[in-house]
Amino acid sequence: MFTIEAALESDVPSILAFIKELALYERAPLEVTVTEAMLLEDGFGKNKIYDCWVARENGSVLGIALTYIKYSTWKGKCLFLEDIIVKESERGRGIGKELFKKIIGISKEQNMGRMEWQVLDWNQTAIDFYKKFDAVLDPTWINCKFTYEQLQAIDFSKI
Repeated sequence: MFTIEAALESDVPSILAFIKELALYERAPLEVTVTEAMLLEDGFGKNKIYDCWVARENGSVLGIALTYIKYSTWKGKCLFLEDIIVKESERGRGIGKELFKKIIGISKEQNMGRMEWQVLDWNQTAIDFYKKFDAVLDPTWINCKFTYEQLQAIDFSKI
């Protein structure tokens, strides 16, 4: 039986492997630029900015959930679930469900104003999973972003 526990520094190689597995599933394997060094510093360093939970069985990591705190001007602190990733060979065992329940529990315990996450519009399996929890799949908001390259290329004198 697997357990859900806080990730350890020694889990970083597994965390990166899961991130790469998700990127492959989401048809964007070349988009991953995060490194083990970055994951170590950002998750376990002096100014840590994310938390990670792992599903572990017999010393092996079967899945991860990576979260961070964000702030809403309307709701205060909110927990953002960046990703839940379960090893493909381990899916169907309830690992994703237990990781999701852990994150919900943390959100409740820490009195978060909201818990948020994103799901790709074509990932029907994930959409159906979240609907089982009666999650609000908000069609109103449009996700916006700048890539690293775009940020570097912005010339404020031309705006």
